[in-house]
Amino acid sequence: MGQRSATLGPTALVPWRVVPLGGRGPEDVVADSRGGVLTGLEDGRIVRVDGLGDPDRTGVRVVAETGGRPLGLELLPDNALLVCDAERGLLRIGLDDGVVHVLADRVAGVPLRFCSNVVALSDGTVYFTVSSRSYPLKQWIGDLVEHTGSGCLLRLAPGETEPEVLLEGLQFANGLAASADESFLVVAETGAWRLVRYWLTGPRAGHTETFVDDLPGQPDNLWRAPEGPIWVALAGPRVGALEFLHGRGPAVRRTAARLAVRAPFRPPGTTGVLAVDDAGGVVHHLESRRARFRMVTSACEADGRLILGSIWERGLAVCDLPGASD
Repeated sequence: MGQRSATLGPTALVPWRVVPLGGRGPEDVVADSRGGVLTGLEDGRIVRVDGLGDPDRTGVRVVAETGGRPLGLELLPDNALLVCDAERGLLRIGLDDGVVHVLADRVAGVPLRFCSNVVALSDGTVYFTVSSRSYPLKQWIGDLVEHTGSGCLLRLAPGETEPEVLLEGLQFANGLAASADESFLVVAETGAWRLVRYWLTGPRAGHTETFVDDLPGQPDNLWRAPEGPIWVALAGPRVGALEFLHGRGPAVRRTAARLAVRAPFRPPGTTGVLAVDDAGGVVHHLESRRARFRMVTSACEADGRLILGSIWERGLAVCDLPGASD
């Protein structure tokens, strides 16, 4: 199957309201079967938010603390949570007791840093991404500018403690989702404005191909709706200067990256989300050009609404789902 391009024109993305969390940076959001949402904050807390569809019922409570910086999350059937922690590695947290277990903190003898997003399949195998092996989370912009291609996709088999590297050379590997039949994974390459497909089964198992190319923004976390599409957060728009730099030599990119990590950063006002199906077709493209909720790094469906997370903001945005009636 050939690659697809994101060509569907955008419709307006308008946050219904913003729910404060008492902390900054809810980078990833995942919904459970009861309509609650879990997210991780900059200070290491994992919080659960209920009643997002009704302001009178909304409540926030802390369920665990990682002791690091939680990013990507994945709920497990046994009421546990997988966490990609940018400082501590791949974690498993029991939501009943809040106990944190380190599943993997090294790969090939090197400390595991900047884990980004994670997905668990029905056979217990866990796949996760590392965005950069050149820059830490706090200097993420340096990797995007230098275009290091040091991101990777890893697999942790049941019962193992040492992950296996499946793919290297990814441009800021980020969000991760499985197809409905678990025959392939979709990986977001933030630095290449595309989604790639890694085949798990069939004659092309172990091979990679472009899934959706030429995205209108920088893809971040991915989340599969239980009966619907894969939601793709677009953390920011495409930037012409960045694309120009990617065409320059390594020395020019390194110099620009050193400047970028020292410069003050403020996210642009354009933000949005996509939804794609398992054939790579774009079924929704929502965008705001003057967003009051910036740098959307995740999206999920919960309590009849579309919930947005952001590594920049201090709360979650609650929006209407496309086609939903009030």
